[in-house]
Amino acid sequence: MTNKDNELAKAIGSKMLESDNASKHLGIAIEEVRLGYARLSMAVTQSHVNGHKVAHGGLIFTLADSAFALACNSYNQNALAQHCTITFTAPGQLGDQLMAEAIERHNAGRSGIYDVKVTNQNADLIAEFRGNSRTIKGQHFPN
Repeated sequence: MTNKDNELAKAIGSKMLESDNASKHLGIAIEEVRLGYARLSMAVTQSHVNGHKVAHGGLIFTLADSAFALACNSYNQNALAQHCTITFTAPGQLGDQLMAEAIERHNAGRSGIYDVKVTNQNADLIAEFRGNSRTIKGQHFPN
C-alpha cells in the first residue's frame, strides 16, 4: 500500500459521498479514508431522533453502511453490499457526535468482509456492523 493508493482511496471516498444525497442529507462527513478503511461522522440532530427521543436505528445503520461503502470501494473497483448486519448496544442521544469506523477484515477475489464500529463522542459503543461486499464491473477512476 503506497501513499498514492491512499490518495486514490481518499478521492474515491470524496467522489462517492459527493454523489450520495442520502448521506449528505443526514450530515455525514468524511474524517479519513484509506485502502480498506473509512471513518465518517454524523451529529445527531432533532431530525435524527425517533419516537423514543433517541437516534433512529435506521440512521445509525446508514452511517455505518456509508463507512462500509467507502472502505470496500477504496480499491477503485465498484463494490456493493452483499449482506449486512448490525447490533445496537446503546442508544445514540440527541446532540451526540457519532463516529463510524470501517475496517477491512478480509478481501479476496470479488468478496470482502468489513467491520464497522459506531461510537459517540465519549467513545461509548453504540453499534457493531458487519458488511460483506461483492465487487462488480467498473471503476471509479480510470487506471
